[in-house]
Amino acid sequence: MKTVADLDRTDRRILNALQNNGRIANVDLARAVNLTPTPCLERVKRLEREGFITSYVALLDPVKANAALCAYIEVQLASTTTEAINRFNQQMMNLDEVLECQMVAGGFDYLIKIRVADMQHYQRFLGEKLSAIEGISQTHTYVVIDDVKSQTALQINL
Repeated sequence: MKTVADLDRTDRRILNALQNNGRIANVDLARAVNLTPTPCLERVKRLEREGFITSYVALLDPVKANAALCAYIEVQLASTTTEAINRFNQQMMNLDEVLECQMVAGGFDYLIKIRVADMQHYQRFLGEKLSAIEGISQTHTYVVIDDVKSQTALQINL
């Protein structure tokens, strides 16, 4: 499998530029990476085909999107059989409040990140949705007080 280490400096510069502004015009992108527009567009298309670029998104202000409260929830399952894990994974996919769900190694099984409007919404999520999922033995919640650093761009060394 090809990684960014296999890409040349120009491809890595393209990836960095697109992470900072996915809506940049091809002409401006080409100028930023010292290419003419046609070869630049060809490189972007190749990076998309090869799976380096998976999608383009708009990042919303969580407060304006009525999702100001961010929390991380540790989840421990009663059983970690393949069936129990698959069932839990599918249920996580169906919860709109869940932004991220990672299976982890350590003292618990999953770490999920949620965003909700406020503490009342969190209480409803916990009481009506999360607690209704069969197979959860324990949860611990950590509510975010201040977003010290939050970024979506991955570090790509030139």
